[in-house]
Amino acid sequence: MPKAPMLAGTMQTDPRSGGVKRSSGVNVLPLVSEVWGQVRDDANKDLDWVLIGYDSNSKKDMTVLDKGNGGVDAVSTKLPDTEPVFGGVRLSSNGRFVHFLYVPENCPAMKRGRTLMYKNGVLNVLEGCDGEIEMSPGLTETNVGKVR
Repeated sequence: MPKAPMLAGTMQTDPRSGGVKRSSGVNVLPLVSEVWGQVRDDANKDLDWVLIGYDSNSKKDMTVLDKGNGGVDAVSTKLPDTEPVFGGVRLSSNGRFVHFLYVPENCPAMKRGRTLMYKNGVLNVLEGCDGEIEMSPGLTETNVGKVR
C-alpha cells in the first residue's frame, strides 16, 4: 500500500478573509520524510540525526542538508553560522526521538521570521518525536536539558 504524501504547513487563519484558513506556504520535499524514516528505523545503525534547511535559494522549499551518526554531539557540530535549520535526532541514552529548530544570532531578520512561521509545518513531518530540545553549537547529550 503506497504511503500518502506528507503535507506540511501550519494552517493559519487570516482575519481579513473572514476566518478562511490558509497554509504557511512551506514545501517540505519528500526526501525529508524518507531520510527521517531511515533515522527512525531501528535496524539502521548508520543514521541517527538529520538536518533540514532551505533548498538552494528557495524561500519555501525545505530539504535534507546533512545526515549522519553520532547523536546530539555530532549534529551540534554541523550547525551553520548564518542559516536556520530544523532537525531531528535519536537520543542514545534512551532511544527517544526529539526535534529542534536552530536559528543563529546573525541570521537575517526576514529569514528568521519566515523560518519561525514554517516551524510547525516542518517539524510535523518528523513523526514520532517525543519533544523538542534547544539546540546550540557544541551541545552534547549529557547537557541537553529538559525535553519540551
